[in-house]
Amino acid sequence: MTDDHLPPEAQAMLQQFIEQEHGYLSWLGTTVEEFTYDTITLAVPFDEKLTNPTSPPTMHGGIAATLVDTAGGLALRPSLDDPMQGGVATINLNVNYLRRAAGDMTAHAEVIRAGGSVGVSQVTVTSEVPGDRDAERSGRSEKPVAVGQGAYRLFRG
Repeated sequence: MTDDHLPPEAQAMLQQFIEQEHGYLSWLGTTVEEFTYDTITLAVPFDEKLTNPTSPPTMHGGIAATLVDTAGGLALRPSLDDPMQGGVATINLNVNYLRRAAGDMTAHAEVIRAGGSVGVSQVTVTSEVPGDRDAERSGRSEKPVAVGQGAYRLFRG
């Protein structure tokens, strides 16, 4: 390849898989926003069914953890010898919650290292934050709400 972008059909295939074949991610409404050779951006729209009973409602932290885990693993797939047939399994997952999320959640994952049998990804999840006066003044409504890192077993063959 001459650049880091995957063929457009790779993103379309992944989106179709997430929307049509992966029950949990489909139920969450997960979308693929961007997919390159060593990064991926996924989003989950705000939905009352995914919130904590707070006022205003805020997204449950498990949604952020799901995005960290899923985006971190998917970001590593292009590094496999056969991304369609190989596999990725979570070995370890660390999520640090920074603030409450009150809107759509977007996760951006970057591959830190894809070794022979283990890969590591770093993920930042952003969302609107309730009662954030600084964001209202600056016009920037999204802030990091969670950061995480995952280690994944890479099944190359």
